[in-house]
Amino acid sequence: MSKRKLVLVGNGMAGVRCLEEILKEDPDRFEITVFGKEPYPNYNRIMLSSVLQGDTSIEDIVINSYDWYEKHNIQLFTGESVEQIDTLAKTVHTDQGRDVAYDDLILATGSNPFMLPLPGSDKEGVIAFRDIKDCQAMIDASQKYKKAVVIGGGLLGLEAARGLLNLGMDVDVVHIMDHLMERQLDASASAMLKKELESQGMNFLMNHHTEAILGSDRVKKVSFKDGRTVKADLVVMAVGIKPNIAVAEASGIQTNRGVVVDDYMQTSAPNVYAVGECAEHREMVYGLVAPLYEQGKALAKKICQKDVGQGYQGSILSTKLKVSGVDVFSAGEFGDDPAARAIRIQDEFEGIYKKVIIRQDKIVGAVLFGDTSESTKLLGMINQETDTSDMKNISIFQTKEASGGESTVAQMADTDTICGCNGVSKGDIVTAIKNDNLTTVAQIKDCTSASRSCGTCKGLVGELLAHTLGEAFETADEKETVCSCTDLTHEEVVANIREKGLTHTREVMNVLGWKTEEGCSKCRPAVNYYLGMVHPTDYEDERESRFVNERMHANIQKNGTYSVVPRMYGGVTNAKDLRKIADVADKYDVPLLKITGGQRIDMLGIKKEDVPNVWKDLDMPSGYAYGKAVRTVKTCVGENFCRFGTQDSIGLGIAIEKKFERLNTPHKVKMGVSACPRNCAESSIKDVGIIGVEGAWEIYVGGNGGATLKAAELLCTVSTDTEVLNTISAYLQYYRETARYLERTSHWLDRVGLEHVKSVILDNKEERRELIKRMEIALDDLRDPWHEIIQNSKEQRDLFENKAVPISSK
Repeated sequence: MSKRKLVLVGNGMAGVRCLEEILKEDPDRFEITVFGKEPYPNYNRIMLSSVLQGDTSIEDIVINSYDWYEKHNIQLFTGESVEQIDTLAKTVHTDQGRDVAYDDLILATGSNPFMLPLPGSDKEGVIAFRDIKDCQAMIDASQKYKKAVVIGGGLLGLEAARGLLNLGMDVDVVHIMDHLMERQLDASASAMLKKELESQGMNFLMNHHTEAILGSDRVKKVSFKDGRTVKADLVVMAVGIKPNIAVAEASGIQTNRGVVVDDYMQTSAPNVYAVGECAEHREMVYGLVAPLYEQGKALAKKICQKDVGQGYQGSILSTKLKVSGVDVFSAGEFGDDPAARAIRIQDEFEGIYKKVIIRQDKIVGAVLFGDTSESTKLLGMINQETDTSDMKNISIFQTKEASGGESTVAQMADTDTICGCNGVSKGDIVTAIKNDNLTTVAQIKDCTSASRSCGTCKGLVGELLAHTLGEAFETADEKETVCSCTDLTHEEVVANIREKGLTHTREVMNVLGWKTEEGCSKCRPAVNYYLGMVHPTDYEDERESRFVNERMHANIQKNGTYSVVPRMYGGVTNAKDLRKIADVADKYDVPLLKITGGQRIDMLGIKKEDVPNVWKDLDMPSGYAYGKAVRTVKTCVGENFCRFGTQDSIGLGIAIEKKFERLNTPHKVKMGVSACPRNCAESSIKDVGIIGVEGAWEIYVGGNGGATLKAAELLCTVSTDTEVLNTISAYLQYYRETARYLERTSHWLDRVGLEHVKSVILDNKEERRELIKRMEIALDDLRDPWHEIIQNSKEQRDLFENKAVPISSK
């Protein structure tokens, strides 16, 4: 029986979660195609504020990597939008001219940010805060400008303001209402939140009606209806969202505020469904993930023709989150109602506020501020309509201390929800801990999805883990396992490889008791790296255990093509190589040649089948722009040309790059050499940065120029080029031996400490010599795998053409 064709329009959290539920119900039922307008796999939009605030990276918020789509044979088109649905012919048409047939279609187009139609709202520097592009725009603006205005005092606006403060900007928050987060908090909790945020540096303009955005091309000021103005280099609008119903409207599908659906998420068109922020159910449109995931479960049962029961019945809205470090929770009704009575507890010294609304002996709403430990219990009582007539008022706020020291989770029933976003109960987690021998919060997240979305329940999950395991409990911070396939940490895996003389990934997994025979896309690349690091001369690298970009020796792009970056040592090239690149670009119709920030030429838009021949015709070393390796050494022109230069930065940069090229490292490593403190090669934000001073070189380490900007720290000052090379050797080898796979040097240095590193590679002369010796062994054994691959043996070309087990690009 042939599979039905399922098309998902929208690659966001709600739509892809619905696919996950469908795959659980019937993994072989559909041939699935997904269209997403953003050039990324499915990521956690809730965590964008953490990216903006510098607490995490874009890579860390990806929920389903490219490998997940490949594993489930899902055809993914990123950077491509569906513009029209022919509901009679059952086909979709995209903005890139693609037509795809379907048997069943799911609309999960999400929502668009609402931009106030103000004069000047189209000026440069006026943005929303909705996706990765907006997040990056704010980060970029913070590096050039000082003053930001956030319009909107709701959750999203406050998160944006906190992130901009972290980026060093001065921030005014403009709000049309007289208290913040009025949809989640009552006036008392809002006042406490405002006071706390003011102490953090936010300035609030309450009851302000924005009239216009002023400036010539770029915003300069924001004006208000009372005639006042404030300076602004950046304006972030966070005033709400509106369902994205454009494709439904264009296709004749019934819409109101959203795409109208019934209890089974069916639209007015046959075999067309809708979930998420674009869907309108019983005149309600939901913007929180928990209701959207409930919709996805109901639709999965319907579309797989399973027992659908009553379908989706709507949701009681609840919000548990952390705003600038402050825990808040609200659920149900919390406004003033003459027919209801309230229980309130407020402690301004401890910054705690609790309010429960009771009507006809049932809790109908709650607000918690500062202490949300009772949120799960209260939400359960609201959902279950618990009779409170026999309870003492204070017992509703039963704390650990009041219960004789019994933990919060011990008082919960197995049916109580721990993770509201993903609908995971206490019983689900306890069962998983016992049946799968889980010992960390990360393992519970991988196994049950608890804490996978907003992450606010992570503490409760940890408390439940501790309660369930008792003395055997180890917190996730104390024991960060490689992945859910093993209970071992990165350090324990490396130690076992050394002690037991393990030499192959299968041997590691077998001897060390891996829970899954083949491992996964997280542990296979890590084990492969550790084996190569421990056995540099004997271990044969397993290309099939590398990420797809490393196997292809090119970076995959959003449209499925690849980019190729030849090596240019120190950013220096010549006419011969430039002609060669131009000839290859003409031969293979390369759409774009782009100068990179690492001073190389990126050849973008190369077809997958052309990549091997592109490398062969170039006959140039790979720049390893895809690798967990030393990638590039950026240089300024140096003393030979610049009147400010004090040293030969180009000569040293080329020597460093030629020495360490192709060296495998836990994560990508970027370097820079500047001939003077003017720092034209940006050495102060590199993994290793060299800055010339009169008669010496300063060596800086642990910098990061990405989304989380981090200045490098001074390691030492040396006099000669040889000392520079030896110090880098010792430093990088110690990083290679002690960092966890996929841990950048900046994070590794934060973890182990700069002073500790200095004591090892500078103060301990014997250890320094041994590190340099081990580095030389590793460098001596380096082979250039791309050079081997462009030879024409069938086995090598099969491997290059990705016929091994797919690993995601991270």
